[in-house]
Amino acid sequence: MSEDFYRIKRLPPYVFAEVNKMKAAARASGHDIIDFGMGNPDSAPPHHVVDKMRETLKDPKVHRYSLSRGIQGLRKAQVAYYQRRFGVELDPETEVVVTIGSKEGLANMAEAISGPGDSFIVPDPSYPIHTWGFVIAGADVVSIPNIPDQNFFTALKQVIETSARKPVALVVNYPCNPTAMSVDLAFYEQVIDVCRHYGIYVLSDLAYCELYFDGNPPPSILQVKGAKDIAVEFTTMSKTYSMAGWRIGYAVGNQKLIAALTKIKSYLDYGTFLPIQVAATAALNGPQDYVETLRGMYKERRDILAEGLIDAGWDITVPDASMFLWAPVPKAYSKIGCLEFSKLLLKHADVAVAPGIGFGPGGEGFVRIALVENKHRIRQAVRNIRQFLHGDAEKQIFELERAG
Repeated sequence: MSEDFYRIKRLPPYVFAEVNKMKAAARASGHDIIDFGMGNPDSAPPHHVVDKMRETLKDPKVHRYSLSRGIQGLRKAQVAYYQRRFGVELDPETEVVVTIGSKEGLANMAEAISGPGDSFIVPDPSYPIHTWGFVIAGADVVSIPNIPDQNFFTALKQVIETSARKPVALVVNYPCNPTAMSVDLAFYEQVIDVCRHYGIYVLSDLAYCELYFDGNPPPSILQVKGAKDIAVEFTTMSKTYSMAGWRIGYAVGNQKLIAALTKIKSYLDYGTFLPIQVAATAALNGPQDYVETLRGMYKERRDILAEGLIDAGWDITVPDASMFLWAPVPKAYSKIGCLEFSKLLLKHADVAVAPGIGFGPGGEGFVRIALVENKHRIRQAVRNIRQFLHGDAEKQIFELERAG
């Protein structure tokens, strides 16, 4: 009996597992770990959304199978959101499908549009499902540097023109997880121009579009004229309404891609639990002051953490969107790489971060710090990190290597 499964063989060891193991061991031994590792929101969803969920649960009919593509009311609510936020018109019947979180949507889209020998272009570093969703589906992935400047387009054109077989699609994700970089509409206009010219699709992940801090709301790629001819976009309730565990998101845009995703989902699931869909509808259609308050909370956390780390001597770029800092490993520790640096930070500062290598080779030399602890815990983390950075780096590295 074979235990050498083809798709499992293609997946690398889980980089975060080693840090998670150390984190669990530290907690078991009594350490109070300040955990910036996972982008897991710590706020409660809006009260009226929870109330709607609670109310809906009382109806015995809602506990039956739901609709794989999402109830009509929720699809219409997503259409209304795109209209008021981006000025983009969508057809709720042909251009919207509800997904079990954006991660599931991206993975199932990969299954829907991948064929033998197909390849996809994914910037590096990236959120893991952007790469491994296609790998799991049996396709190949070609990487380009994830820096949204003119070199991005130079690399994109070179990959397309030198590929033996034209890639199927390009993935974009801005505000970006993990790098926190943002782009303007002109960037998306160029993406659409290039991809339309070469005849490839665009898959846009817009999960962090409502977490912006400096007055410039991130645009949607669908705002570009003609974008729906080749593009779909994924959004989620996870970050905007602190509903990560509810697992609900959306794909909108190009009718052929939406139809493909809808069909593959019809074979795989019965949709998100109906009361969650009803509550999500209430979130989109109801008052949005919660989102403004949440945005302010993340901005305050960003400022406390970034300013504190800069003052401690860590060269941090302050992001204008997302819920992450993408921080270079300090020079004193650069020779050991981001994974070993993450271990040292956990051991000496009781602070957990995500090593950048977990997001692809381009993430080496960086760590991702999620803004998922309250401001008091963040201040404590800054004090711990300051003390760590002002310690003897060579001694810390030596002790780590000896222990390992």
